[in-house]
Amino acid sequence: QLQLVESGGGLVQAGGSLRLSCAASGPTFSSYTMGWFPQAPGKERAFVAGISRSGVGPSHADSVKGRFTISRDNAKNTVDLQMNSLKSEDTDVYYCAADMSGWRISRRGADFGSWGQGTQVTVSS
Repeated sequence: QLQLVESGGGLVQAGGSLRLSCAASGPTFSSYTMGWFPQAPGKERAFVAGISRSGVGPSHADSVKGRFTISRDNAKNTVDLQMNSLKSEDTDVYYCAADMSGWRISRRGADFGSWGQGTQVTVSS
């Protein structure tokens, strides 16, 4: 399993931006598809973005299309989530996750075997 550490969360005003970063260590990073999953208290972790091993064809949830962009740098073993035009409903703990079970991007948290500790994103209105 990969060891994942998220960073970049914080408190921002609605309409502002944050860039989350996930640093991976352990087995070959490029062997994993990667995803970002926010979680609100009492809720299941929900998919917002995923990216393939190669970085081509990233996937974004409809709710964040045009606002969030996932990217990865396999040379640096990192995956980022650029978050623009933030809304109060984006307030969540954001988790980075890694999936080695397949070549395609899954939107199911259960398919991801490695998880970071989460980073808090709070958007004030």
